[in-house]
Amino acid sequence: MKRNRGRAGFMKSPLRLLHGIGQDCLHICRKPDYPSLERSDIFPQREGLIIVGTTGAYFSFCLCADDYALSPGVSRGILEALGAGRLSATSVMTTRPFWPKGAHELRQCKAKADIGLHLNLTLGSPLSYMPAFAATGRLPGISRVLKAARRNELPEAEIGQEISRQLDGFCEHFDAAPAFVDGHQHVQVLPQIRTALFACLEERGFSRKVWLRDSSDRPWRILLRGVELPKALGISWLASGFAREALARGYATNEGFSGFSAFDPGHDFAADFARYLRAPGRRHLIMCHPGYCDEELVAADPVTLSRERELSFLLSPAFMATLDRERARLAQLSDAFCNAIAPE
Repeated sequence: MKRNRGRAGFMKSPLRLLHGIGQDCLHICRKPDYPSLERSDIFPQREGLIIVGTTGAYFSFCLCADDYALSPGVSRGILEALGAGRLSATSVMTTRPFWPKGAHELRQCKAKADIGLHLNLTLGSPLSYMPAFAATGRLPGISRVLKAARRNELPEAEIGQEISRQLDGFCEHFDAAPAFVDGHQHVQVLPQIRTALFACLEERGFSRKVWLRDSSDRPWRILLRGVELPKALGISWLASGFAREALARGYATNEGFSGFSAFDPGHDFAADFARYLRAPGRRHLIMCHPGYCDEELVAADPVTLSRERELSFLLSPAFMATLDRERARLAQLSDAFCNAIAPE
């Protein structure tokens, strides 16, 4: 009997691999003593993301802080990192009650970082009425979403409406369209959700105007980095075909992706970050989750103390030393995409 190798038959494996996405070990540990530096000029001139052919050759990458507006403390930490020039992008959660105020504070960073939508379908409450997807008024956990996607049972109409509300919430309070769209727990790449996302963006005329996060990477790159292999490989499998479908609809994507974490505050994030820089893609994107822990964060999300450890590293001389050692520089992906897709 032949084994079924189709997506529906194989989804059980990624479900096991992804068990515990977004979970934090919640160990109590002292914050590392990373002294802070003043803002440094670590951004390259707009010469593209791969610089070669010179003695001082380096590569550029985008460093994106996820979860802006998740809580006031998370937003404050991301703003601090943006102000210090230690990030080149952040993605925001417009479903959170802290977004309207956070949008006003974030506008000052529009010129020096890509600001995008962090599509949220798994945390807190939706912005729209979703009787099938969120019958209790609370969004389902990632495990339920993955299972429904595997069975092709997601309510696409409700999801499309919610994506539209989140896009509208971004534009209304930020007074601009998002530079890109990614997803909390990578929901943007899932079957049915990706289809609804493409449709919502096209309805607003965002084709060829925003870029999308591709959460996949080539397996050999993931293996060379050696960080959170089950999670990175599992999500990469789930995201297969996403970049190709996005490009066919006029959306550029990153090429190369890293930043998967166990969210363990006792772990050496500096060592992991150096490995994130290994085997970069042509338009490499690294996600991170910095911020300050506050009561609102503890009430909403299990990833807490590790955020402070990430922020402390980003603001430290150790971060700059890592970039110098790996010959890496920060860049905005929107710069690389200016001419990536020519207008029709």
